[in-house]
Amino acid sequence: MIDFSRNYFDLFGLPRRFRFDPAALDRAYRALQREVHPDRYAASPDAERRLALQSSARVNEAYSALKDPVARAHYLLSLDGGAPPDEAESALPVEFLERQLERREAVSDALAARDANALAALRAEVDAEAAREEQRVAELLDRNSDAERQTARAVLRELTFLAKLAADIDAMQAELDG
Repeated sequence: MIDFSRNYFDLFGLPRRFRFDPAALDRAYRALQREVHPDRYAASPDAERRLALQSSARVNEAYSALKDPVARAHYLLSLDGGAPPDEAESALPVEFLERQLERREAVSDALAARDANALAALRAEVDAEAAREEQRVAELLDRNSDAERQTARAVLRELTFLAKLAADIDAMQAELDG
């Protein structure tokens, strides 16, 4: 079974950095799941089956957290004793908020017009900005200094906002498709 005291990076044998080889994460995930999958312990005593189920859940939780860039950044910040950005810490630059308000209005207009192409273009725009912000977060977190971690927290708030906007656009696109 797995050692529940290990952090997610150690669990998968990855460096404790924002950037790592995603293929290495996938390989380690598959190997761990083969090892702890509850089906392997179907004929085992109850305690072993429960431990296998808990281990499998922990591996899935860790994989999900490291696979998603926003969740990974939050997790990295939490490892160093500092809480990741939360709702109470939601101050964002005015220019950023104005840009997102304009996008939200454009998304609403596209939905009202049932314009799937406009929604797709807005999603691509959000994805491009999110990619730039993710790159900034990666650089800041991987430098691993206190000052840069503070800046990373601010950029992560923006990245989290963009991820939510992208999910909202996807939901609206599904509404149009449905």
